[in-house]
Amino acid sequence: MSSPSMGRGVLHPEPAAAALRLASYQPAPGLAQVVELYWEVRWDRRGLPAHEQKVLAHPNVHLVFEAPRATVYGVDRTLFVRRLEGAGRVLGVKFRPGWFRPFTDRPVAELADRTVPAAELLGPEADRLNQLVLADDPGAKAAVDDFLLSRLPGPDPLAEQAAALVERITGTTDLHRVDQLAELSGLSVRGLQRLFAEYVGAGPKWVLRRARLHEAAERAHRGTDVDWAALAAELGYADQAHFTRDFTTAVGTSPARYAAAGGPTP
Repeated sequence: MSSPSMGRGVLHPEPAAAALRLASYQPAPGLAQVVELYWEVRWDRRGLPAHEQKVLAHPNVHLVFEAPRATVYGVDRTLFVRRLEGAGRVLGVKFRPGWFRPFTDRPVAELADRTVPAAELLGPEADRLNQLVLADDPGAKAAVDDFLLSRLPGPDPLAEQAAALVERITGTTDLHRVDQLAELSGLSVRGLQRLFAEYVGAGPKWVLRRARLHEAAERAHRGTDVDWAALAAELGYADQAHFTRDFTTAVGTSPARYAAAGGPTP
C-alpha cells in the first residue's frame, strides 16, 4: 500500500503518484555535503481536474526553478499545499538542514514560512538559469551544479553541527524532548534554539514534532490496524489525545480517518 517513491511527508501517495511524476537526482560530488538531492516534478492535468497536493515539509530549504522565476522556499512549518493544473514542471534543490545558511547573509529563520525570489539571495544569475531549466535544456542540471559550485561556502562547523542534530532527530523515534537534544549536543537549551534559528529555520521543538508526525503519517497510511495509544507512547506523547490533536492540526484529519481512507482523498 505504501508508495516509497513519493517520499516521506507526501500525503496521499497513491493519488499523488497518479497525478504527477516525481524523480530525484544526485548533485555533483562536490555538493554532496550541502545538497541532499535534486528533485523534479512533472504533471499534465490538461482535460483533467486540478490536483491539490499536500506535503508535511521537512526542515529543509529549497531552491526551486519554476515559472515565472526561481524561488527560495524557507522551511514550511504549516501544511504545504500545491495546486497542479494544466501542464508543468519544476526542478528543486533540497539543501541539507543547516547548509543553506552559508549561502546567504541572514538567519534561516527569517525565511520560515516564506518564499523569496532566488535572485534576491543568490544573485540575478538565478533567473537566467531558471530560463534554461524551464526550456528543458538537457544541460540544465549540470548548469545548476556549476551555479552552486561557484557559490560553495567554505567549512562551517555550525552548519555541520546543525545538520548532524537534525539527522539524529529524523533517524530515530526515541528522541522526544528539546532538553534531550540539548544534552546530546552539549549546548544549553537556549544555545540549541539559537543554532536552529540561525541555521535550520525552525526551532528544535518543531523539528522533533515534525519527525514524529512523519512517522505517524507513514504508519497511518499502511492501514487501519494501528494501536494508536501504543504509537502515541512510542512517539513520546503524554497520551493519545495529545497525539491525535497534533496529527489532526498538522494533516487536517484524524489519524484514524487518515488510516481508514488509506490517506485522505485529494
